[in-house]
Amino acid sequence: MKLKGAVDDGLVEPSAENRYEVTRKDLPLSCPMPGMSLWNSHPKVYLAIEKTGIAKCPYCGADYSLIEN
Repeated sequence: MKLKGAVDDGLVEPSAENRYEVTRKDLPLSCPMPGMSLWNSHPKVYLAIEKTGIAKCPYCGADYSLIEN
C-alpha cells in the first residue's frame, strides 16, 4: 500500500528550495504550493504577490517571484 505523502510519491518537499518562480497560472499563491507534500509542512498561508511581484512566506522564509510567462 502506498501512502499519500510518502517520500517516493513524486511530490516536492516543502521549502526544499529557498526561491521559487511562479506565473499567473499559480495564483492565488499559497505556501506550501499545490504539488508539495503536506505531511511535513507548515500551515497553508496565502501570499499577496500580484502588486509587487515578490512575496516571502512568514513561516518558512521561502521567496517567491512572479514571472511573466
